[in-house]
Amino acid sequence: MTDTADGATERTAGATHVGDGEATDARLVAALAGTLDEAGRGRRTVARLTDTTDLDLDTAYRVQRAVIDRRVARGEALIGVKMGFTSRAKMVQMGVDDVIWGLLTDAMLVEEGGVLDLGELIHPRIEPEIAFLIGSPLSGTITPTEAVRAIAGVSVAYEVLDSRYADFKFTLPDVIADNASAAGFGFGTWHDPTGLDLSNLGLLVEIDGRVVATGSSAAILGNPLRSLIAAARLAAEAGLELRPGWVVLAGAATAAMPLPKGVHVRVSAAGLGRAEVTTR
Repeated sequence: MTDTADGATERTAGATHVGDGEATDARLVAALAGTLDEAGRGRRTVARLTDTTDLDLDTAYRVQRAVIDRRVARGEALIGVKMGFTSRAKMVQMGVDDVIWGLLTDAMLVEEGGVLDLGELIHPRIEPEIAFLIGSPLSGTITPTEAVRAIAGVSVAYEVLDSRYADFKFTLPDVIADNASAAGFGFGTWHDPTGLDLSNLGLLVEIDGRVVATGSSAAILGNPLRSLIAAARLAAEAGLELRPGWVVLAGAATAAMPLPKGVHVRVSAAGLGRAEVTTR
């Protein structure tokens, strides 16, 4: 395995995966999910799962789903998905040829202009995104036209990332199992997608009025709509559908940046307004 600059890891050829044998069973998945879930609840880091278990991607997604199932059992509700590795350059860097995804629950949502308590997180980061509001069910292989017809709204958004792993370093299976580092998100006013060209919208991130990052929606697979199409495909593969009222975070328009306490963050996008959050 070869570590990449931000901690993700490319798998070496010929590795023996957990999924190759009897070790991939409900007990193993439950144990790994318990490790990550309890680390998140206790706001503590753990060693990468792959340090002791040769985890394949299918099993990593099973762990991710089991972690979310534990949260749902405690009263949370699924309300959407977040997409990851939506930059072509990032895919090449990570040695992968597809996006990844994580699941969003209502407990992760920060109301517009609200306050985010960073005391509940380990090492939070933030990135600007484009979000879609689902208006009609989506699942499987869909065309761009079908994707547009299913959108009830588009907004500028942000995602707060966190990792249960020490030093924010992990392999690809590790980050998938850890729900693609999803921790929180917020979005601005929903806009009618009719006639909107999402392919090259400028995005801006300000912290306490100072510009800290600029980017373009073109960084999201060339057009965020492609990310929505990928989300529908991955949903079908997971036995899910993107439901009316769900939110899809299309992916980051810039690199994630550290999110400090006691600051005001504003994310804006040309034609879509802004989304704001204050940390404590």
